[in-house]
Amino acid sequence: MWPFNCKNRLILRKLDTIIQILDTIRGKEVIIMATMADLIAQVKANTDVGASAILLIQGMAAKIQALIDAGADPVALQAAVDELTASATALGDAVKANTPAA
Repeated sequence: MWPFNCKNRLILRKLDTIIQILDTIRGKEVIIMATMADLIAQVKANTDVGASAILLIQGMAAKIQALIDAGADPVALQAAVDELTASATALGDAVKANTPAA
């Protein structure tokens, strides 16, 4: 009889073990996928911040060039340089604050 055969019971135990292993793997897959979703979101946020920083720097460079082209006085140029320096410092501080420790 099939259910009472020792060989079949051994096979059923092995199948149960395989099912438990597959359940464990499935659980780990869910954790990995959640971690991947977090990683993808962080990459997007960093990319958005990077793009904003590039836009800021390009805008400031264009502003300084416009002042130079207009024959601006050194005080106006220094004000633009000071603004760019402050922005760069703030950006650098933000990057340091959001960089994970190694």
